[in-house]
Amino acid sequence: MTQTRLLIIDDDPDYVDGIKSILEKADYVVDAAYNPKDGFEALETGNYDLLLLDIMMGRGAEGVMVARKINKDPVLREMPVLIITGVREQIAFLFPGQAVHPGILPTDELLEKPVNPDLLIEKVEALLKEAKEKKAK
Repeated sequence: MTQTRLLIIDDDPDYVDGIKSILEKADYVVDAAYNPKDGFEALETGNYDLLLLDIMMGRGAEGVMVARKINKDPVLREMPVLIITGVREQIAFLFPGQAVHPGILPTDELLEKPVNPDLLIEKVEALLKEAKEKKAK
């Protein structure tokens, strides 16, 4: 059986190292990209089962652009996206008074930094299971 491949796009190397080690201990193959451009290139060339995406990178909410680009790609949009961000308050202006709307920001789940390791694994497993069930239909 092939191992499940995950991609992290986040511009904080220390954070990426921490998340990567949690996921690798859970037996996932994890790659990382430290900016949206490299991340999107990795998505187009790699065959990933799930994306962990930071919202605030570079000059602002560049992770939003990545999520929107993925949603426009018929192949990539089948992949679950887990947004991990420390800026719920800062992105609240995008979604006043409501949960993240899939039309505005395509995402399957949102976690806030710092992430509880058990919760991270739980969310990743749930999203992967859901994706597998969708494919089976």
